[in-house]
Amino acid sequence: MSNAVEAPKLDVVAPCCPPLTERPLTADEAERTARMFKALGDPVRLRLFSLVASHEGGEACVCDISDVGVSQPTVSHHLKKLKEAGLLTSERRGTWVYYRVEPSVVTALGQMLGR
Repeated sequence: MSNAVEAPKLDVVAPCCPPLTERPLTADEAERTARMFKALGDPVRLRLFSLVASHEGGEACVCDISDVGVSQPTVSHHLKKLKEAGLLTSERRGTWVYYRVEPSVVTALGQMLGR
C-alpha cells in the first residue's frame, strides 16, 4: 500500500492543428483555432495575455495585472474570455486568482503558423 498522494489532474487543452502549410484545417480545427485568435484579437486581452505570459514564473495574480486602463469587472470579463478560449488557466488562492498561460496551446499556435 502506497502513501503517495496523487497530484490533481489539470485539464490540458490538446494542441489543435498541424502547420497551415501541411494540410488544410478541418472545420472543427478552424473553429477551435478561430476562438483562440478571436480572444487574442482584442487589444486589452492581448495585453493581459502578454502580462501573464511575461510575468515572473509564468504565473500572475490578477492583482498584479489589472492596471490595463479598464475597470476591474472588464478585466475579469477579458480574463474569462481568454480562459474560455483555452489560452489561460487559473487557480484561486484565498481571495486572489492566479493565471497561467496554457503552454501546450501557445506552442501549438506557434507551430501552426510556423513553416
